[in-house]
Amino acid sequence: MAGLEQQNDELRHAVDSHATVDRAIGVLVAVHGIPAAAGFDVLREISQHTNIKLHLIAEALVAWALGEPLPESVRKELDASVQRRSPGDAPGRPG
Repeated sequence: MAGLEQQNDELRHAVDSHATVDRAIGVLVAVHGIPAAAGFDVLREISQHTNIKLHLIAEALVAWALGEPLPESVRKELDASVQRRSPGDAPGRPG
């Protein structure tokens, strides 16, 4: 029985984390105008460059959208990652 309860808790956490990541991608789309498909890549890059778990990055972005301050290291990586995806930086496009 304890094993099933642990499994249930793990599944619940996974579903909650996935929903938070989806909300964070929505924030990126709304605020920075990047395609939704690039949103996960931005979250992943921020996570890798700051050594902060992806779901915690997602939570910070959702909180930021609700008015909380964004940690400086996350803000810096967010700006850099979004800049790399700006349409003006694409090859063949005027910058």
